[in-house]
Formats: sequence, C-alpha cells, structure tokens
Amino acid sequence: MNLKSLIPFGHERSNIETNHVTPFVSLQQEIDRIFDEFGRGFTSLPSIAGGHGLVPRMDVSETDKTIEATIELPGLEEKDVEINFVDDVLSIRGEKKSEKEEKDKNYHLVERRYGAFARSVTLPTGTDPASIEATIDKGILKITVQKPAAKVAQKIEVKTAA
Repeated sequence: MNLKSLIPFGHERSNIETNHVTPFVSLQQEIDRIFDEFGRGFTSLPSIAGGHGLVPRMDVSETDKTIEATIELPGLEEKDVEINFVDDVLSIRGEKKSEKEEKDKNYHLVERRYGAFARSVTLPTGTDPASIEATIDKGILKITVQKPAAKVAQKIEVKTAA
C-alpha cells in the first residue's frame, strides 16, 4: 500500500541536498515505513453498496488431497457469509451489521457498525462443487476443497494412412 507522507515536502527532494541526512528526512522515512507496515495485509475493495471495505485476511494451504482456506471473520456468523462457486472461482462475500443502544438517565448512546467484504480464489479446473465444505467457528471460516483427480496422459498410437 502506498501512503503519502505526512511531511509537507513529500518524496520530491529536488530542493533539498541529499548528501547528508537531516533529522527530518530520517523522521519522514521512519513514518513512511510505519505506514507501509501498517497497511500490509489490508486492501481496499469496492463493496456491493459502492463504498470501500477491508478484505479479510485469508490463508490458503494445500495437501496431497485437499486445498484449505482459512479466513478471519471476527463477529460474523454463518448467516452473514455467502459462498459461491462458478467457473472454477470460489467467491466468499459477507456483511457485518451491528447496532448497540444504551439508555440511561443522563445519556442515550446508539452505535452502528457495518461493512461488506469479498474474496475470491481460483481453484483447479475440474473441482467438484459437491466436494467443497465450509464451517465457521468463533469468527474463523474454514473451507476445505477436495482436489480433482490428476489426469493421466494417454498415449495415442500413430497409424500409417491407407
């Protein structure tokens, strides 16, 4: 992720002599590094509603027989997640909506949080949709896909034309 620096003179240093490092240049480099590290793992993605949402972290691993995807979805339940499989692409979509209201003698507090996300993974050609299993537990979605059987090359005999 490329975030602009907070220092007013930016990355263009044509007016600054670069033979020596000033404390401000060092500070700018450190701030840039911190923002770059903070932004890793998050991607902006337009949601269905036209806004921007964060894409959840996903780990994909593979064994001889299966492909497993683990997606972090804190606070979501099975009713909040939709999984589709079309043209060898597994798509995971979801939306989190939460509303909290507190009333007291001296105050009235209403908090609303919402957001949508989407992730997609291309699976091997020939994947059987019936072999895809998904479970969610404590905000961790686990999807297990059985790999399609490996195709074996067949030798074709060449005959002379008659």
